[in-house]
Amino acid sequence: MKILEGKVALVTGATRGLGKGIAIALGEAGATVYITGRRLDNSSGSSDDVAGSLNDTKIAVEEAGGICIPVQVDHSNDEQVRLLFERIQNEQNGQLDLLVNNVYAGVQALTDAQGKPFWDNDPSLWDACNNVGLRSHYIASVYAAQMMTKRQQGLICTISSWGGMAYLFGSAYGAGKSGCDRLAADMAVELQPYNVTSVGIWPGIVGTELFSRLASNAGSQETTDQKNSFFADRYNWETPLLTGRVIARLAAEKDVINRTGRIQIVAELAKQYGLVDKDGNLPASLRSLRFLLPLALPALKKYSWLIPDLKLPWSILLLTILKSPKI
Repeated sequence: MKILEGKVALVTGATRGLGKGIAIALGEAGATVYITGRRLDNSSGSSDDVAGSLNDTKIAVEEAGGICIPVQVDHSNDEQVRLLFERIQNEQNGQLDLLVNNVYAGVQALTDAQGKPFWDNDPSLWDACNNVGLRSHYIASVYAAQMMTKRQQGLICTISSWGGMAYLFGSAYGAGKSGCDRLAADMAVELQPYNVTSVGIWPGIVGTELFSRLASNAGSQETTDQKNSFFADRYNWETPLLTGRVIARLAAEKDVINRTGRIQIVAELAKQYGLVDKDGNLPASLRSLRFLLPLALPALKKYSWLIPDLKLPWSILLLTILKSPKI
């Protein structure tokens, strides 16, 4: 069933990875999907062996049953972003039902900075993580809200991460993801009177092209590090398609405004909606015992299906595993 037929969506940063998977799922649901990225096709060449393009994503979205409109945009350029929304305004008669704030340019910088404390990295790491990321999400949301509030409907999904609550890839990354969560929550306060919903989205461990490459590299290294081995095994990974399927169902919810201002965890919503991932399974939430126990005791990975899918309350996580600011 095409639950988003007649709906107009925009996914930023959709040449590959999470954005591409989200765009495909929205096409699968019948939406007209605008996608952005810096590379329209692969003709310009790239030293990045996991590079993708807008045209690659366009083909995949159309194969899934959607209509896809690629727009070459550098989200560090505010004028290009303004012109993007002006185009959607003109082509869709002011209709924009869904914005997915996904674009992110910090992956390579974070990879290069891995293992070093923030003071041993160039201060530009902050901008690499949070310019085309947190800042660009705010800019896109400004223009989307101008369109959505006029029609008294719409959904803004800001892709964030568990790194907004717990230390993950360093200070610059964590501050940016925490900022994304706060941005989604505070926008919700101002948008709610106009019946426009704003939520933060937390995927789990997503097997993007870059993460898959990192896992392959980890698997080729001889190490006794359990965490490295756990990563190399791709345990409990999600595909980008699952996040997209969850967002599609959110966008189709009649009373989605009831969720506004809150974090939505992909695995938990997928279970609630009865959705499955690309391969037909459903990974556990990262706060589920089904994920946490094998993380602590890797021997349990083979028997994870026997472990209850019980979610630990935030209060317990904050006292134990998570390192968020304490009051």
